[in-house]
Amino acid sequence: MTGFTAVLLYALWTLLLPLFYAGHRVPMIFGGRRRADHWERGKAVDDPPLLTRAKSAHLNCTENFPIFAAVVIVGALRGKSAMIDVLAGYVLYARIAQSVSHLIGTSTLLVMLRGTFYTVQIGLILYMIWILLR
Repeated sequence: MTGFTAVLLYALWTLLLPLFYAGHRVPMIFGGRRRADHWERGKAVDDPPLLTRAKSAHLNCTENFPIFAAVVIVGALRGKSAMIDVLAGYVLYARIAQSVSHLIGTSTLLVMLRGTFYTVQIGLILYMIWILLR
């Protein structure tokens, strides 16, 4: 997998997560059971826990995506794509694993797994930056 492919798949994953929880909300709006502004920020959330976790997983994806994409792009611009390509796929896999563990639940084990997958992503991105700065 190339770094650019990993970035595109990361973007796809980031876009699929809100579709998951929007798929629950849109019929409620069009069916007249909820107002369109029912889920505005700052209001109490009455979504099922799974959908609340999906929204949090989506927000987690958006936090690191720009950094990951920037590192992959800089790698290509500096002619070091081959080194970055090796690691970029693992960043994607760790991101998906983090999101899936987030969706599954909030037990101590799952929270620890989620933290581990996040740490792996950050470690890989930091290592890629180190490679690019050498």
